[in-house]
Amino acid sequence: MTDQDGRGVLAGVRELLPVLRERAQETEDARRIPDESIKALQETGFFKLLQPKTFGGYEADPVTFYTAVKLLASACGSTGWVASILGVHPWHLGLFEPQAQQDVWGEDVDVCISSSYAPMGKATVTDGGYRLSGRWSFSSGCDHATWVFLGAPAFDAEGKPVDFCTYLLPIGDYAIEDVWDTVGLRGTGSNDIIVDDAFIPAHRALSFQATSKCRTPGQKINPGPLYKLPYGSVHPSTITAPIIGMAQGAYEAHVEHQRTRVRAAYLGEQSKEDPFAKVRVAEAASEIDAAWLQLTRNIDELYQLACRGEKLPFATRLRVRRDQVRGTERAIAAVDRLFENSGGRALKRGTPIQRFWRDAHAGRVHAANDPERAYIMYGNGEFGVPVENAMV
Repeated sequence: MTDQDGRGVLAGVRELLPVLRERAQETEDARRIPDESIKALQETGFFKLLQPKTFGGYEADPVTFYTAVKLLASACGSTGWVASILGVHPWHLGLFEPQAQQDVWGEDVDVCISSSYAPMGKATVTDGGYRLSGRWSFSSGCDHATWVFLGAPAFDAEGKPVDFCTYLLPIGDYAIEDVWDTVGLRGTGSNDIIVDDAFIPAHRALSFQATSKCRTPGQKINPGPLYKLPYGSVHPSTITAPIIGMAQGAYEAHVEHQRTRVRAAYLGEQSKEDPFAKVRVAEAASEIDAAWLQLTRNIDELYQLACRGEKLPFATRLRVRRDQVRGTERAIAAVDRLFENSGGRALKRGTPIQRFWRDAHAGRVHAANDPERAYIMYGNGEFGVPVENAMV
């Protein structure tokens, strides 16, 4: 991808923002992203940012992708969340065996893939592959996808665990059950995926051991630096970037609201003249900036190392996870500060501030945002204690 390509995608995303803001309540009410929003995102080239050039993608630097995600989430939290999830999956597929990539993109390079990586099912090793069954929750954007990534341990014939993999399934091998009815991220359509004894060819399974070592079969046809980055850095950042975007959207909505707000409880004082309101705005802005600067600095550092063909230090990977969960914490703190300073009218259904507040807190409960686990890993690394976790 050229810099011009990246700028073109970002320009297209920026042009979409007013429409996505106006469509945010419709998206929430529908409990899914409107088809026209997904189509518009495809037309900007957004979903091609992390897709291999081998299959018509841009292979963009990851900061361009996260920047686009942040912008989208600043307009509509649910749209930004689903865009981030669906948008990172072409990168993940680029790590799989070439035949798996051909299976998905051979006839249509615009295919979307959803996911549910938590080990909610079970795979059994069999001749030529695996048999997979289970129910997986939280598959964001699955109504727009025709393939799915599912995580599960693999067991041998004696019932002994032998691996933990991501399995790639076409839509004919799974069912979607509409269960998504939540207080936050209501528009993401994060429904359940049900699989009943599906056969998964060996080439459609990818071990987390391979992704943890950054040595994957997809590198045979995708040798670029993008596909040498750790899953434990790229995917968790995909969760934090939209939350930072939601905080940015809440900030912009709050500042606009405060410019004209009159506080009846304080004898008609204008909020823009309230010194305490100015302090809270400054605090929130600083938290959002800090979260974003750390996330982009860390990812760019990893990417530049990969571009130079240098080793990715484990200490840097641990720092990425440390700052990723801290970035989510900073974004949540900013949203809380803004929400508590917005007054009772911000509670009204349909106002952007309360929606961003609910969406950000819903995103916070994702497993990738567990701060204590990431901080303990970082502390272990600092003290020379072995770190055994694939999500780093």
